[in-house]
Amino acid sequence: MNLSALRSLVSCILAAAVASTPVLAAETHIVNPAELQREVLAASGARQRNLEAVNAFLAAPKVQEMLGSTGIDQTRVKTAVASLNDEELARLAARSEKAQADFAAGRMDDRDLLLIMLGFVALILVIVAVR
Repeated sequence: MNLSALRSLVSCILAAAVASTPVLAAETHIVNPAELQREVLAASGARQRNLEAVNAFLAAPKVQEMLGSTGIDQTRVKTAVASLNDEELARLAARSEKAQADFAAGRMDDRDLLLIMLGFVALILVIVAVR
């Protein structure tokens, strides 16, 4: 076999190896696409539940009354809530659910709820302003 034929053979082998590498890499995923889709849907569902929990707290008649009496713009607060990241929203949802449960169980009075609500709204507005 002459040198030219050997070079052609090596070139063909290398070209075939390079051409098949992306195909092989595309077939082996680190994360299964179906699993990734389930995770995305779960995260989206969790965010939606957290948004609903915070908005339910803000829509409670007592909270609406307190927001109105303090002059806080409810639309601005709801817009700020929607702009929170998932982690901040989850923490806020947990706090709002606890406050609602405590108030419903009679473990706090109107003054306590007012303080919690004001702290809640201040936290939301500070987080959004820092961004």
